[in-house]
Amino acid sequence: MEFIVHDTLTAMAALLQEPLERRPGALREMLTPMRQAIPMPGDIVDIHHQGGGFRVDADDPRYLAAVQRMIDADVLGQVRRELGRASELLHDAKQVESLQVMFVVGDPDNEHLMKVAGGYYGMGGAPGWLYLLAWPSDEVIGRIAHLAVHEFHHNVRYTNVEWNPVTVTVGEHVVAEGLAEAFVRELSGPEAMGPWSSMVTGEAYETAYERIMADFELAGMRNTPAYVLGDSAMRSFGQEPRGIPDMAGYAVGLRLVDQALAATGLTATEATLLPASELLRRAGLRP
Repeated sequence: MEFIVHDTLTAMAALLQEPLERRPGALREMLTPMRQAIPMPGDIVDIHHQGGGFRVDADDPRYLAAVQRMIDADVLGQVRRELGRASELLHDAKQVESLQVMFVVGDPDNEHLMKVAGGYYGMGGAPGWLYLLAWPSDEVIGRIAHLAVHEFHHNVRYTNVEWNPVTVTVGEHVVAEGLAEAFVRELSGPEAMGPWSSMVTGEAYETAYERIMADFELAGMRNTPAYVLGDSAMRSFGQEPRGIPDMAGYAVGLRLVDQALAATGLTATEATLLPASELLRRAGLRP
């Protein structure tokens, strides 16, 4: 499998040394390959800002320092190497011939990114593409490559398991997040995992578990993110909150996956090829 990791760090370093009025255009140019492959309504600069990306309408000396820190740490090289390891472990799964990776620096003043998402997130649902966004704090910089693996797992999983935006269920989406984290753990150890699956505990977790399981078969991608990302994300998207604590779907998903793997004896790698309904049926967790 070919990995095309775009050198966005060099591009962002150059962008951040341009006059402020030229930066939006430079950002559009940098993101053009992804924009051409994944149609998105609206101005890509607005989408970038709304998603927690670094601001191109304000000077901030922290941005260039953060980019240089990641260049020095060879973060994009780490991403490429970890993706190669993940692809080898998933050798029995069908994979796309090439995968392009676009990494963007986040905005350290974006409250949702830093306080809710743990400082980084990604998207791996578009065939042949991964999008990664992070603010490289001490806690995050060493995990960006593992974030890439989490998103790559989604990409491989839904090259082998159907994801239909109309029929996909809350259960499938929640299990997918838990399984991606279990795969990261299987590949690189628990220290590589993101913070999302451990953010919700105690009574808040029990509430989330009850609500997710009650709506496990609710279909439609218009519904499922609310049960994965929680209420703060839904409010920021202008959508209806469902009474789910922030990021609770990751914790519930990982618990379900761990129970299923223990009951079936499967590895996370092997479970990648099974729809959530089949995995949990084999484990005796769902009819």
